[in-house]
Amino acid sequence: MWQLLIIAVIVVAAVMSYNSLVRLRETGDAAWADIDVQLKRRHDLIPNVVETVKGYASHERETLEGVVGARSGSMSAQGPAAKARAERMLAGAMKSLFALAEAYPALQATSGFRDLQGTLGEIEGQLSQARQY
Repeated sequence: MWQLLIIAVIVVAAVMSYNSLVRLRETGDAAWADIDVQLKRRHDLIPNVVETVKGYASHERETLEGVVGARSGSMSAQGPAAKARAERMLAGAMKSLFALAEAYPALQATSGFRDLQGTLGEIEGQLSQARQY
């Protein structure tokens, strides 16, 4: 009788452990999906920023091409480590782009550019929260 009770306890513990591991895996998958959604939103917004800056700073081709190249690399990266490296490169390229934009007061005064910059800031905040989760 005791043997059956011990076996039942072991089976229940194994089932509970398995369910816990499945729940953790699903939570992790959901967290990665949230990160991917925010990255997709950022990737979709970057061409608009580049086009806006291009109208004011068309002679700064190298910086604009760097952002476009970094975006392409980020979109094609596979796996968490490769995505992290590509996203760091993209973040650096975007910093260069915004530093370039500071040199053009007319661009800074454009409401469309300010809106795009604000939206990118929001996306970065949401991306940071998704990464913490």
